[in-house]
Amino acid sequence: MKRRALALLSGGLDSSLAVKLVQEQGIDVKALHFYTGFCITEFKRRTGQTKDDGTPYTNPALKAAAQLGVPIEIVDISEEYYDIVINPKFGYGKNVNPCVDCRIMMLKKAKEIMEREGYDFIVTGEVLYQRPMSQTPERLKLIEKEAGLEGLILRPLSAKVLPPTIPEKEGWVDRSKLLGIKGRSRKVQIELAKKFGLEYEQPAGGCCYLTDETYATRFREAYATEGMITRDDLVLFAVGRHFRLPSGTKLIVARNEGEVNFLKGFKNRYGYAYRADKPGTFALIKGNPAEEELQLIADIIARYSKREPSQVVIKLPDRELKLIGTPPSEELLDRMKIYAKKEVKHGS
Repeated sequence: MKRRALALLSGGLDSSLAVKLVQEQGIDVKALHFYTGFCITEFKRRTGQTKDDGTPYTNPALKAAAQLGVPIEIVDISEEYYDIVINPKFGYGKNVNPCVDCRIMMLKKAKEIMEREGYDFIVTGEVLYQRPMSQTPERLKLIEKEAGLEGLILRPLSAKVLPPTIPEKEGWVDRSKLLGIKGRSRKVQIELAKKFGLEYEQPAGGCCYLTDETYATRFREAYATEGMITRDDLVLFAVGRHFRLPSGTKLIVARNEGEVNFLKGFKNRYGYAYRADKPGTFALIKGNPAEEELQLIADIIARYSKREPSQVVIKLPDRELKLIGTPPSEELLDRMKIYAKKEVKHGS
């Protein structure tokens, strides 16, 4: 009887290799890609941004599945994911990444599909000790238990340094043909990719905004200042330049055309400001600015619209006005900008 497996596929190097190693043993594989709303590459694709060479971003998982020749199902968990990000049972990593809770949620969903569609086991690209929060022996065991998948998760890249799984014990896969990689080095994986002729995304799978230091800084600052995080916030932390005005109002200023178009989608929920006399940036106004801050908003719009005096429209829930904005000093901007310490402030 030919065995069938579900594989969690991010589109990165490790998950692609895990699928390939299982395919090499004659296992039928279907890929699952979980959409959380926090994939950097996917967000850039959706906002129409392009790479440095001008080429568009593509969904890394779809690209990997096509290369591997496996069917793929996109599973949208973005609505449920909000609660995990706000209140993770097992805490955050270095930034605001709830990696353990994230993995458990994905594997629970995978288990449902496995049982419903008659697959035999789950495959992941996890590597022992590659990620300090979620890929230690203790955490891998915890994640399996919480997901209700003890013994049914095969990790082909690290199988030989982990306890044998049910697929190995039952002879569905040959343990001797699996690998024993551990640690953060990717040398073995890169050589394997060359051997199999696999192309892969860097960073792996498009990476995640929740591991980004600037995103985490905005998250923590908002919680400390406003006392709560909304669903909109979780999206908006990833976009534009963020400024906290003296009154507590936040201004989110687009950095490129893709972000301008994206932020315009929130016009029905927030105040906004934009350059009226020529093409320029667009900003959301989250909160109620003080009267004296209206000129400041116009000045900031001018700064990020070719750094020149500009006619600026400011639209608030109860009124609309036009002001001439003049670019403020970089020192003033720096005092209001919400940024990670290592982020370059000037001209960013």
